[in-house]
This record gives sequence, C-alpha cells and structure tokens, in this order.
Amino acid sequence: MIQHLNGWGRAAASIAMIALLTTTAGCGRSTAPAASGETGAATTAAEGSSAESLVPADLKEKGVLKVATAEGYPPMEMYKEGTTELIGVDPELAELIAGQLGLEFQISNASFPGLIPGLQSKQWDLAISSMSDTEERRQAVNFIDYFVAGGAVMVNKGNPEGISGIADLCGKNVVGAKGSSNLAILQDYSEQECSTPMKISESEDAPTGLLQLDTGRAIATMVDYPVAIELATKSGKYEVLEDQYEAGPWGMAVDKTNQELTTAVQVALQELIDTGDYQAVLEKYGVTDAAVESAEINAGQ
Repeated sequence: MIQHLNGWGRAAASIAMIALLTTTAGCGRSTAPAASGETGAATTAAEGSSAESLVPADLKEKGVLKVATAEGYPPMEMYKEGTTELIGVDPELAELIAGQLGLEFQISNASFPGLIPGLQSKQWDLAISSMSDTEERRQAVNFIDYFVAGGAVMVNKGNPEGISGIADLCGKNVVGAKGSSNLAILQDYSEQECSTPMKISESEDAPTGLLQLDTGRAIATMVDYPVAIELATKSGKYEVLEDQYEAGPWGMAVDKTNQELTTAVQVALQELIDTGDYQAVLEKYGVTDAAVESAEINAGQ
C-alpha cells in the first residue's frame, strides 16, 4: 500500500510512521544499528553543551570541516550560475554547521554513490546531499535528520488530463527516473493498486523525464517535491500536484564510528533551529514546509 500525504505539514507530522525505500536516487537521492540514546532531539551527553565544545579533539586540531555533496539536485545542491560555487540548501546549511562547530568550511562535489564510501575512507567528515535516512544506509553511517520530503506527481501546465493523484495514472503513460525510489513508487502502485497497469518508461533523470511530457509520450512523472517545485517554477511549463508519496527524513551523514562528531552536528543543527538560521536557509529556497522541528539522529525507518 503506497502511503501519501496531502501537504508538507502532514508529512512532517507523520515521519516516524512512514516506510522509506532504500534506492540511491529519488525521495532522497534515492556502526551497527543505532544504539540506545542515539535517536532524539538531544542526547544525554550533549545536554547543556555547545556544539563547538563537542567537536572531537582530532578534528578541532585540524580546524576544518570537510563536507561532500553531489551537485545537480536543485534547489538542494547546485552550482551558482556561471560559476563552480556550490550553493543550495545543503551547501549553505553545511556551512552554517561548520560555523557552529567553530571550524573552517570546505566543500567538495562528488558522485552520489561515492559519498558514503568517502566518509568511511575519511576523505570528508560530513556528507549532505538529499540522502534518505534508511536502515540500509545506517549500516555504514549515522544520520542527523534535517529535512522531510516525498515524491510528487508533475503534469503539464493546466493539467490537461485532469490528474488529481497517483490513482489517476493507472492505465496511462508515465515516466520515472531510472533507479529512483520515485520510479519504484510508480511501479509498486501500478502492480498493487491499478486494475489497468500504468505504462511506465524510464528516463536518465528528472529533467529528461519532463521531455517526455513535452512531447506527449507521457502525461506525468514523479519527482522529489522540492526538486519538482524548482523545475516547475523555473520552466513555467509544469504543475506539481499537492500530495506527496513515501515522504520521510533526509539526513546529513557521518561515519558510524564517529559518534562524537554525530552528536556535535546534531547539537549544531539544533542550535541553528533555535536561532532561526536553519529556517532562513529553507525560506531562501522556498522549502520551509520541509523543515524539521528538532534535530534527531537516525529517525528514518
């Protein structure tokens, strides 16, 4: 049964109850399990401590927080137009985190599949790249959850087919990005719920999928909500339906062996939530409804 949410507020309220898909793209591009005390708005060890005071000694000595992201997922991570400067929710939030930790900020662009291996090999300290907090990934990393998102249906402007939600896609030509959890959502719904299955094609990514809407080869696609809003706003050619499917938390990743840094980043995020600086970054990119109310560790399913 595919779960869906009507609007961001309900998504945030239901995050603990929603199962996430574990593919590496879409709905979050697409240690041992969390120990007692790892999940929650604050850990016992962190009570009354500032984020800066919790930075591991070896990292404090280096003085630099090395961060990795995977560019190409606006408005979450992208290059500033005409430059190689990384901007968006993720790079800008990571820079604020570094500031709370009292460290210099250094960010690198990497391939999405290489982010977790890079953490494990100590190439960087933190990865933030619209990554779903899933049980599979938590075998290697801890997540500090900072965002809630799900898949949204995109249709041509004016919604000529009168699509109101995923149920209306049964029997229709639709497209999903290859390897994405949004594609899996469409496939699962088609198999489980449609009396007449969807006719699903695969695209390399979300923008190339939209080309199928332009040419009439598909009437709809499913894209992560913040990305869908960005694509629709910039092009002026599409509409994003309100419901979200399989919504859940995205997390900043830290190698599971580095619990000290995990706690420090959690406290840093909570400090930014308390000051309003976190919300300001999300407001800048029009995604405030995806905000979390408190910093939690490994809150995904």
